[in-house]
Amino acid sequence: MKFNHVANRLAAAHFETVVALFTDRLGFVVLRRTERAIWMRQPGTNVDLQFSRSDTANRDADKLRSQISFLSLTPREDLESLAAWLAEQGLAATIGAYSDREFYLDAPEAFVDFVIEAMRPELAEYEVKV
Repeated sequence: MKFNHVANRLAAAHFETVVALFTDRLGFVVLRRTERAIWMRQPGTNVDLQFSRSDTANRDADKLRSQISFLSLTPREDLESLAAWLAEQGLAATIGAYSDREFYLDAPEAFVDFVIEAMRPELAEYEVKV
């Protein structure tokens, strides 16, 4: 088997706003779209992201452990910029920290089972032997 994509759920009411965040602010391109889901990829990467519309009223209490993660030299500032954009769209977002090098953004009304993480690149420097 070969790894293809990761799927997360979005509140149906905020689906288009979050898709716009990923396409307009983070440069993702749409690969495929149905009535209930969308598949996207950020150019230069090789793993796809799928969002599915969800009518789930409750949110996962442990969703801080489930992230869509990005590398950044300025992780907190980048997430603050995304949070400000979401606020301009009428969607409240908060920033938290796992450490002084890894931060997360949560938009609880929209993100059902994940947060957006940004971390310093050195945290992803793994010694992998292929």
